[in-house]
Amino acid sequence: MSNDAKFIAPAASAAWQEVVRKYQKPSTGRALWQIADTLGPIAALWYLMYWCWPVSGWLVVPLAALLGAFLVRVFIIFHDCGHGSFFRSPVANHIVGFLAGILTFTPYYHWRWEHSLHHAAAGDLDRRGTGDVWTLTVQEYLESSRWKKFAYRLARNPLVLFGLAPLYLFVLRQRFPSAKAHPRERDSVYAMNAALLGQAVVLGWIFGLGPYLLIQLIALLVAGGAGVWLFYVQHQFEGVYWERGGDWSFVAAALRGSSFYKLPRVLQWFSGNIGFHHIHHLSPRIPNYNLEKCHRADPLFQGVKPVTFGASFKSLAFRLWDEKGGKLVGFRSLKNLRKP
Repeated sequence: MSNDAKFIAPAASAAWQEVVRKYQKPSTGRALWQIADTLGPIAALWYLMYWCWPVSGWLVVPLAALLGAFLVRVFIIFHDCGHGSFFRSPVANHIVGFLAGILTFTPYYHWRWEHSLHHAAAGDLDRRGTGDVWTLTVQEYLESSRWKKFAYRLARNPLVLFGLAPLYLFVLRQRFPSAKAHPRERDSVYAMNAALLGQAVVLGWIFGLGPYLLIQLIALLVAGGAGVWLFYVQHQFEGVYWERGGDWSFVAAALRGSSFYKLPRVLQWFSGNIGFHHIHHLSPRIPNYNLEKCHRADPLFQGVKPVTFGASFKSLAFRLWDEKGGKLVGFRSLKNLRKP
């Protein structure tokens, strides 16, 4: 199976379903250990920052940045809970998901609902717009107003996409529910806002409001930037799959529309194995601690071409989807195109 395959034969489809089924069983022991080896260092970092701040604020900066790296791992736990894959118990998933949401500034049920829409429509050009990176086709861009073109170029600028946008998303946007959200999803936003206010009051009292805000700002910049980068590379890479609804395939969207982001071991650990995103999109019920095992279990998955850490930076040049060419292109390619 290659990254250029156009379809999966029925026999192969049955085979992958049988393989992934084996890895959909959560392990309470592994889940608890992952919580311990994530929250333990986070608690230690907050303790160190408390004692370092009176000495020098500069000592706190690298600790806050490291805190941000651990928050990426917390978000993966939160993410798995949202899929109901981290624990066997739905109640345990919901409780841990809500608590992890406090650390990552993300309302559990509301995010869970929006993220399910992303999984249902990833790679489908006719169902873009929820839980994904704003992506226009070449034709849509050429037909856009001058203002929309400016807004799109601004939104796709790396400083905005990986710096300002994550702060806006986690600090402001997620404080308000979608107009389409159901009552439970809306209430989860309000509950999270109350929890975050309580967290700010307690930690602001312990550290002082200024130090607390600085620590959170640095941590969220690191965590948000890294998180958006991971999501971006997982769906905006060379050879990615996009199709119109009638030709869209769930399996092709998973294996070709979601990258196998091959990261160095330390980054794989901090990102909770989410680089095996092709496996995750095939079966969101597989917990993150089983993704690598599933990937290695069958040649069908191992045939997916990896995106290496170095090669992933090519994705920064991708801006638009060229439907005629079937590939992502940059703005420079527009010089060779003409509006029909």
